[in-house]
Amino acid sequence: MPAIVGVPRETFPGERRVALAPRHCEALRKIGLDILVETGAGTEAGYPDETYVSRGARFGSRADVFAEADIIAQVRSLGANPEQGEADLPLLRPGQIVVGFGEPLTALKQDLQLAQTGVSFFALELMPRITRAQSMDALSSMATISGYRAVLIAATHLPKMFPMLMTAAGTLTPAKVFVLGAGVAGLQAIATARRLGAVVCAYDVRPVVKEQVESVGAKFIVLDIETKSSEDKGGYAKAMDEAFYRRQRELLTEVLREQDVVITTAAVPGRKSPILITGEMLEAMPPGSVLVDIAAERGGNCELTRPGEVFLHQGVTIVGPVNLPSMVPYHASQMLSANISSFLKLLVNAGAININMEDEIIRETLVSHNGQIFNQRIGELIAPSQSEERSVRT
Repeated sequence: MPAIVGVPRETFPGERRVALAPRHCEALRKIGLDILVETGAGTEAGYPDETYVSRGARFGSRADVFAEADIIAQVRSLGANPEQGEADLPLLRPGQIVVGFGEPLTALKQDLQLAQTGVSFFALELMPRITRAQSMDALSSMATISGYRAVLIAATHLPKMFPMLMTAAGTLTPAKVFVLGAGVAGLQAIATARRLGAVVCAYDVRPVVKEQVESVGAKFIVLDIETKSSEDKGGYAKAMDEAFYRRQRELLTEVLREQDVVITTAAVPGRKSPILITGEMLEAMPPGSVLVDIAAERGGNCELTRPGEVFLHQGVTIVGPVNLPSMVPYHASQMLSANISSFLKLLVNAGAININMEDEIIRETLVSHNGQIFNQRIGELIAPSQSEERSVRT
């Protein structure tokens, strides 16, 4: 019998994405997989049940999906859905595979809970940044959506128009947009702001991204600060010491004085987002300006950010959006589905599951297997927390 991929409806509050879009069901069936979708799983993303049926999927209840599926494909597995996700723990069984986002470097309790069920959990956040894994890079896909959406949010709150306009009533000057962080989200924010007609500049602690910033039409801001050790081997920004961030904040304050919109995107995997903008720095921005903090879910790059809230501070509107990809669920689901489908093709050979531990992609993304934490990095993070827990009990 072919292996079955189960797609349950997402239960995290406000989550509108679905892990598998109809177009990819057909592709997975061609490699020998059967697709079982929970009724209504794709509705909020813009994929009604009939679109799945036309691509060869079948439907069932949530209990059916977990009982029959060999592979569970989720947007948010337990670590990224710690409250509602616990209801699914009794439905999981040893030997089952779970693929999805799971905050594995911070949701250590949930990592252990999944391990105890006996499932093999693959966390999309751990996808290695190698050429062969680009089609599976779900973090980059979702960051693309976040960067795009952040600019639209800024535009709706700014009491100005983005483009320069020549009108009978006079010339309207373009808005000035400053993007902090030039990863995937930052570059997409730059490109989107440019398409709307803004004058854009950007800064990143990694000077190597200067060419990428300029290629999408922005000016790269260079600060008089040492940045040689600012990038890790995966291409992400590294956490720096407080002296570095203090000097950085001093220099950035002068840049902020000239901006209408600031979009912050800086994140360090598995850690709280670095504070790049203090309240004092924010007060240097002109009245009516807007700050959109994409990093709000991890604490934010602005010390005043309130995740999920919009508020005014001395004339500056601060927006702390959460779950930005879910605001564009149709295309976010389409991109995520493509990433998951590419990964599943690596796991399946002629309709049969093959967890090849020699494959770097499989090895690096595997969090738990055979009832144990498999990932070495996560195991090292869990060990101190378990030791602390034992000492508290004694």
